[in-house]
Amino acid sequence: MTNDGDFANMLMHPSYKVEKKYVVKVQGIPTRDKLMPLKDGLVVDRKKLAPAKFKQISSDKLKNTAIIQLTIHQGINHQVKKMFKAIGYPVMKLAREQYGPLTLEGLQPGEYRPLKREEIRALEALAQKG
Repeated sequence: MTNDGDFANMLMHPSYKVEKKYVVKVQGIPTRDKLMPLKDGLVVDRKKLAPAKFKQISSDKLKNTAIIQLTIHQGINHQVKKMFKAIGYPVMKLAREQYGPLTLEGLQPGEYRPLKREEIRALEALAQKG
């Protein structure tokens, strides 16, 4: 949360390429080939999405689910859910674990904390590099 509109835009606008890392639980166990459209960039809602990075973390054959780490730099509304739906693997759970250099380390669900000055500088530098 911020009251600095320019800073917020810099963090959210895709042109700055600030990476967001998600952990996604999907219904089904996709093969690498089935996930490749994520890497190539999908068309969702008639919009071409930027390529994403992915890594399958685990799968559960009994429950027919998989956990996948996805990294994107866009932020279209419900983008992650739409991407996985488009390749046939609906999202069951979704959590953003990292935003640029910021992680959830040390925070419980629902907790927040103010950013340190060096974290703000790191975010600004990352966005200016993007």
